[in-house]
Amino acid sequence: MLRQYELVERVLEYDPDADQAMLNRAYVYTVQKHGTQTRASGDPYFSHPVEVAGLMTDLKLDQETIATALLHDTVEDTLATIDDIEANFGPEVARLVDGVTKLSKIEQMPENERAAENLRKFLLAMSEDIRVLLVKLGDRLHNMRTLHFIKKPEKRQRIARETMDIYAPLAERVGMYEYMREMQLLAFEQIEPEAYATITKRLQQIREHDGGQVDAIALDMKHALAETGLHVEVSGREKHPYSIWRKMAERHVSFEQVTDIMAFRVICDDVADCYRALGVLHTTWQFLPGKFKDYISTPKTNGYRSLHTSLIYGKSMRVEVQIRTRDMHHTNEFGLAAHWAYKQGDRPDGAVGWLRDLIEIVDASHDAEELLEHTRMAIYQDRIFAFTPKGALFQLPKGATAVDFAFAVHTDLGAQTVGAKINGRHMPLRTQLNNGDVVEILKGQNAEPQMSWLSFVITGKARAAIRRAVRLKERAEVADIGQKLYDEIVTRVPAKIGKKALREALKRLEMEEADDLFYAIGAAKISDRTVMEALVPGSTEDMAEEDDEWLRSGKSLSIRGLTPGVGYQLAECCHPVPGDRIVGLRKQGEGVEVHAIDCHQLATGIDNDWLDLSWGRRSRGAVGRLHVTLYDRPGTLAEMAGIFAQNAVNVKSLEQTQLDHPFTTYAVDLEVQDLAHLTRILSALRASDSVAQAERA
Repeated sequence: MLRQYELVERVLEYDPDADQAMLNRAYVYTVQKHGTQTRASGDPYFSHPVEVAGLMTDLKLDQETIATALLHDTVEDTLATIDDIEANFGPEVARLVDGVTKLSKIEQMPENERAAENLRKFLLAMSEDIRVLLVKLGDRLHNMRTLHFIKKPEKRQRIARETMDIYAPLAERVGMYEYMREMQLLAFEQIEPEAYATITKRLQQIREHDGGQVDAIALDMKHALAETGLHVEVSGREKHPYSIWRKMAERHVSFEQVTDIMAFRVICDDVADCYRALGVLHTTWQFLPGKFKDYISTPKTNGYRSLHTSLIYGKSMRVEVQIRTRDMHHTNEFGLAAHWAYKQGDRPDGAVGWLRDLIEIVDASHDAEELLEHTRMAIYQDRIFAFTPKGALFQLPKGATAVDFAFAVHTDLGAQTVGAKINGRHMPLRTQLNNGDVVEILKGQNAEPQMSWLSFVITGKARAAIRRAVRLKERAEVADIGQKLYDEIVTRVPAKIGKKALREALKRLEMEEADDLFYAIGAAKISDRTVMEALVPGSTEDMAEEDDEWLRSGKSLSIRGLTPGVGYQLAECCHPVPGDRIVGLRKQGEGVEVHAIDCHQLATGIDNDWLDLSWGRRSRGAVGRLHVTLYDRPGTLAEMAGIFAQNAVNVKSLEQTQLDHPFTTYAVDLEVQDLAHLTRILSALRASDSVAQAERA
């Protein structure tokens, strides 16, 4: 553990003007506050914040960050408060400590919700000041180094999984590859202990029998480059066990089949030498096509710059080579932290592009699982590059589609997307993009995100935005139903209801807006009796308790203008179509389910609130289901398909449900305009010699 004077000296080495008194106070404060607390290892608890502060000095971070590292657990684990921190160390340190604190008050939440809420607050704090992330990554790295002291294996697994899913990818996104690799390695040891032990043992065996092969290859490369006048540093290493295991899993191969276990790094003086070195290596050894990547001309979003290539050394050995300058190497290992200046007024923008996307996801996510899902999507890498027609470059995950690209450019553009041109050709929105594609997004004035897009978009930003738009539309349409029901409830109240009565009712119900009340009515979260009593207190006293859902006025509610699947659901049991007499079952939290009046399933909804519904004018389009029995002979299925084509109907699904020679029965789902359209199709089927029987399901 670092002693007090050692920590201060480390800071003074790179920042001679640092406030020594504040650093000394912070060190003493954390020692005093943590007192006799101990860690699972048996060490004094204050050794942890001191070691985290030491990690921050390795990154040459400013004095406020060092103080934050020393104090980051005091609010959570001691009697200290944020106000105490502010009084002793100023508002900036207090704000940083508040952002890094683990927020133990949410421990009572379920596991996934606790993780999500922690992540939500962490991301919001991080967006205000990136130093919150840097301290948090240092905190997590030191915790991982001491994870083996925790006795409960399930707790070790949980922490390791959280590190692998969230913190290691976050380290990668800010370019801190040293942190990322160590976190992955330590987490891998806990999550897959057998695989870790096996791969580690095999690597040890290779080291014992290779006779210094790594050093020999590095020396060969250095000589080849020196002969052309290039003075470079070449170092070689084995890839770490997690990297090898991931390749084995992705390629479905054994350890013996992973050929590029060795990786080499060439450090040059300047960018021109990097490209010269690449040329020398490619002419000296055969390179593998498709394995060359130029991250110097096109850096990664986290600022990573390097040339990557793979060579065949000797007869069959594949080796990976990275070529970069010294400045690039420093940035690549420590990423955003390498750019952080400790002098006031010379600080980089913490809200970098990917971080702004994460904050959008936080705002758009509906619940804990959504937030975790979308965030994991947003922070994982493995990227492709695509361009706008004007040449703007966007990085996306592999498998991203034109819709993902639209949302990456701007959330509003994604929401208005109606089509896409990829490399000048009109292509379906679900088309997956390739490296170098030029994507032009076509937009419409009244367009809006479609629920069906969720089946093919893969970026967290796109999924969060689509789900949010669909939820807002659903809320608006459920509120529309609720307003119609409210208008009906008002007619049964023994008083004239105006705006004043509604305002008073909202206060009694502890609601802010009339839309909140309408939504609660439409979603069956509040009973008619409760609404009436809120509007006119005492108005339901003479009503029997069991009359909570009394007969309505008989006036049907129109569902015109609402969207099937959003404002209401068409029941799968009876497949009602426009023209059918319909009723609705209003289920709490599930919206309205629309049934044909003669549906047998209505008996099971006896405890639900029934609504008299009508389709409204010009209601068009629904899926009707038919049961069609054909004679089992050649050509009958084709004749049925011909009838569908003649009647301009789209077949959604066709399933054989029964084979009883000489008959075959099919369940057919058809997209029809209305009841008259469906009736014409039934008449045409019954008139055919190929059809034995045709009925609605």
